[in-house]
Amino acid sequence: MIPRQARWSLQRLLLLAIIVLPGFVAGCGGGSGGDEVKIAGDQFRLSGTQREAQFAVGSESFTEQEVLGNITIEVLEAADATVIDRTGLGGNEAVRAALESGEIDLYWEYTATGWLVHLSETSSIPNPQEQYDAVARQDLEENGIRWLDPAPGNDTYAIAASEKTGRDLGVETISDLKRLVEDRPEEATLCLNNDDDFRTRFDGLPGLERAYGFQFPEENLIEMSVDAVYNATDEAEICNFGVVFTTSGFIRELDLHLLEDDKAFFAVYNPALTVRQEVFEQYPQLRKIFAPISQELDTETLRKLNYAVDVQGESPERVARTWLRENDFIE
Repeated sequence: MIPRQARWSLQRLLLLAIIVLPGFVAGCGGGSGGDEVKIAGDQFRLSGTQREAQFAVGSESFTEQEVLGNITIEVLEAADATVIDRTGLGGNEAVRAALESGEIDLYWEYTATGWLVHLSETSSIPNPQEQYDAVARQDLEENGIRWLDPAPGNDTYAIAASEKTGRDLGVETISDLKRLVEDRPEEATLCLNNDDDFRTRFDGLPGLERAYGFQFPEENLIEMSVDAVYNATDEAEICNFGVVFTTSGFIRELDLHLLEDDKAFFAVYNPALTVRQEVFEQYPQLRKIFAPISQELDTETLRKLNYAVDVQGESPERVARTWLRENDFIE
């Protein structure tokens, strides 16, 4: 059994591999005086460092993106790279433009966003792996953007209700909600975020209604701020249901119930680190460094990280650093 501190040291050496000169040698031969580190069955001998390695890290300007951006910054700094913090740049189109122009080198993007927004496809792919494979292949071919391994977490839309509301109205799935709209439309009230285009986008409300074959009465749609949606859904006075994001910390705070999307309509939004191809060619170790980190970012973990910021008031920097340390990714 390797002591915890020793494991940290080995992992730090692995992180340093991102800035190793091309001369590092696989296996047990070559190099002098370096310690071997092992991950995913491969061994490396550290033979030197490239201190001039520099990365500009971007993110969108909402909680989850800022946490993911700071995870990236912490890991790269642990590898002794120079990092330029450009997190919180704005919306997804602004951050993507910054990546394509070279203003930033890498940021976390969502598979369905890449497919539907940046590649302008008009239908989502329900299978997460197929969605990732499609966007990764096409974005590399058309735009020179490399997608690293996706996280299992899915930050997509969902319809939520309090546990009591769901039980009292007999609604556990979106198909149940359809029956409620048809049988007791006055009970099928829905709160929506007024800063989001869910009400008009094809993979939002119009597509949902087409997929399930029903339509909310116009007077049942109530728009408000995103934070207010969660509280109003929990209180069930203004609306019985709300459109939420599946990784929101407020779901955890209010113990909201997410209706089952039993027709698998909502697109899959798995976050993945996207990198300009010329940067990846210089530092292909990025894939191996971030793969185990990405693997741990499931939906519940993302919800927990968002909760720490949005509900407990911690900074994205602190939340990212604490999570990485707790999972032995940095010292």
